[in-house]
Amino acid sequence: MEAREGTEEPPLPLALTRFQVSEEFGFLLPQPLTELPAPYGPWMEIAHQLPHLITSHQLRSRVHQVPQLSTQHLRGREELHLAHLVLSFITTGYVWQEGEEGTVKVLPRNLAVPFWEVSQALGLPPILSHADFVLANWRRKNPKGPRLLCPCRNLDTIISLPGGESLRGFILVTLLVEKAAVPGIKAIVEAIGALLQPDEEALHRALQELAEAIGDMSQALKRMHDYVDPAVFYTVIRIFLSGWKDNPAMPEGLTYEGVSEEPMAFSGGSAAQSSVLHAFDELLGIRHSQDSTAFLHRMRGYMPRPHRAFVEEIRRAPSLRHRVLSSGDARLCAAFNRCITALADFRSHHITIVTKYITIAAAKAKAGQGDRAGTPAAKPPSALEAKGTGGSHIFSFLKSIRDTTREAMISA
Repeated sequence: MEAREGTEEPPLPLALTRFQVSEEFGFLLPQPLTELPAPYGPWMEIAHQLPHLITSHQLRSRVHQVPQLSTQHLRGREELHLAHLVLSFITTGYVWQEGEEGTVKVLPRNLAVPFWEVSQALGLPPILSHADFVLANWRRKNPKGPRLLCPCRNLDTIISLPGGESLRGFILVTLLVEKAAVPGIKAIVEAIGALLQPDEEALHRALQELAEAIGDMSQALKRMHDYVDPAVFYTVIRIFLSGWKDNPAMPEGLTYEGVSEEPMAFSGGSAAQSSVLHAFDELLGIRHSQDSTAFLHRMRGYMPRPHRAFVEEIRRAPSLRHRVLSSGDARLCAAFNRCITALADFRSHHITIVTKYITIAAAKAKAGQGDRAGTPAAKPPSALEAKGTGGSHIFSFLKSIRDTTREAMISA
């Protein structure tokens, strides 16, 4: 089992390829595999039947029948990412098959050991994260079809969970946000290059591109309303994104049999695990509150190792904010502030989404108005009503980072 190593401290200026960041797809895995080599057929067979196995309450018994498979036959980054995707989806289904009140305390050895080994090779935790759920979980229905990433056309997920079209829409709209960020990621590289030159004209151009990309991300995020039913998201989908850290439903965490005798706690999937906004915050010099910063930095441990290194390299670059302030250039200042405004607006849109899909959906579920078809739980989930799936106190966190973003504006 092997993975391509990410360079720990590449020299500036930045080069995206050093960090396994694609010129076309950004942090998305450019060409995800859809099948593992033959020895891993038992994993793939279960993975492709997950929605049915979970809703029919058969997944746990099927997992117990899987042979102990060695990870030594996995080769290269793409195979490792697909193995992690498959094992993370099976694991979350295994844990949450019976809902919040029917969780398990032990992940069986035949699942825990290979999941741990693959996770160690990739530098990822052994739990479903944004890197699995979105970055490595997409394919074209027709490989020769249009390259446009559109939920209603030629795009689909590789592995799924209960939730039907809403689950598919949630993953693919999030993927569209990642895709819309790509010009902004490239603008970061251009901006840092311009800081090193220095070249204020190139810096102004990079900031304009960054602001436009963040605006496009907001437009992509709004498509969530078109593709995801709030009742289905809250009552069916959300539990599978939950982790076993800071979760009242699993206060002791999860024991990975054959890995550790003591239970381990990992956060669930969260938008805070996306490298995109971390990269933008570092470039723009946005400083969040102590609590928010601690949570965000912990979420970096859920990013692929090279992407984490990319964010850290941006942090070590010359200060963009200082350059803009010291330049006395009104155009640069205005361009910088457009980036700040666009990023604050994006975070406001995210708050609107969370309000609709969690707060309002939770109230309707309590009142018995939600459609719970397909949910494995006996009743709507409630353990994380006030928290995000990553374990943060969701509204105070989201409003805090939105407000500290706004405070980064440079006064004329």
